Amino acid sequence: MTMPIRSFAHPRRYPPRVTEFTQPFWNALTEGRFLVTRCARCNHSSFPPKPICPACWASEIGWLEVGTTGSLYSWTRVHAGPAIFDPDLPYAIGVVDLDAGIRLACPLVGDAIGWRCGMPVELVSCIYEDGPFYAGSAIVASSA
Repeated sequence: MTMPIRSFAHPRRYPPRVTEFTQPFWNALTEGRFLVTRCARCNHSSFPPKPICPACWASEIGWLEVGTTGSLYSWTRVHAGPAIFDPDLPYAIGVVDLDAGIRLACPLVGDAIGWRCGMPVELVSCIYEDGPFYAGSAIVASSA
């Protein structure tokens, strides 16, 4: 399962804090793979990556690669934000429900005619000058 990869010619606007525990997630994202943590005791999958299971509090955690398609649960367009994001204004952010059962917040990229709740989306790996991040992108039906 690989996700599309998009390159950006600037650093991430607000780089995430990478830890020894989350390093496998960021490495996989660079390769176009999306990982979540999964509890070895109760099989609960969670995102963002967590060293302790939020369902049963076990610490036997592993990594699971999941599919990156889903639907847009909610979204908004930001017209005035923190100064660090000024070059991107206006920008869209959304909440995506992955088919794998994970709900996550992420920036929305691409040239969607109009974001709408319920529309199909796919996560993309965004490779910036200083490292990877992820975003949602509209899945546009091809006309045959």
